[in-house]
Amino acid sequence: MSGLTVRELHDLPDLEAVDSLFSRIWGAGPGGSPMGVEQMRALSHAGNYVAGAYADGRLVGATVAFFAAPVGQALHSHVTGALPGHAAGLALKRHQRAWALDRGLSRITWTYDPLVRRNAHFNLTKLGARPVEYLTGFYGPMDDAINGGDDTDRALCSWELSDPAVVAAAASAPLPVTVPDGAVTALAARDGLPVTGRLDAPALLVEVPPDIEALRRTDPGAAKAWRLALREVLGGLLATGATVTGFDDRTSYVVVRDTTP
Repeated sequence: MSGLTVRELHDLPDLEAVDSLFSRIWGAGPGGSPMGVEQMRALSHAGNYVAGAYADGRLVGATVAFFAAPVGQALHSHVTGALPGHAAGLALKRHQRAWALDRGLSRITWTYDPLVRRNAHFNLTKLGARPVEYLTGFYGPMDDAINGGDDTDRALCSWELSDPAVVAAAASAPLPVTVPDGAVTALAARDGLPVTGRLDAPALLVEVPPDIEALRRTDPGAAKAWRLALREVLGGLLATGATVTGFDDRTSYVVVRDTTP
């Protein structure tokens, strides 16, 4: 992240640059950015968080967040976008964490597509956040370059800012992932399609496809099958109180069920 500068943004020219960056990343036409200039201007003016990451003076990433419930404790990070090759996403999250701690907040939440491997690895392994809820069709239909018309199921992440694991991750290294002895496969990839296994074991591995975004373009039927399978398996496990403890080998969620009678 050397050479990167992250700063809060308030002025219209800066916010217009963020809008253009978001439109480029999401592949949207004019007015199709996931967060418009007017909304960013209002949020920033009201004391919420809008920040950009710059490499050699060029905007390469940005994020927008707003205060959330519980009041005085949480920030919700609504949208973050970054160009590849700059580690801007990590720099933005570390800046966002410091900003929240300076204001006495203890938690940041956000949503992400749980089918996207790189996002799961980033959120769970690099940051130490944890999915706490599965949200079905959360944003409704979104036909941009990233979502490709797929159902917008999302995992709600909770980032407990003072948790020792989060503090360690923020300082330097990715978190080690421990797979409990006897863990069984609850969802696996076979010939590109999802195959459901056992769901009753104390520890489970829930695999996601290597590149769901490419799969949406090349085989929409397979992409849909993965969406429905993950909704049933991971969504069902979270709904019954299971805990996601990590993301193993950049392929699979590690999930632990409470088997106490």
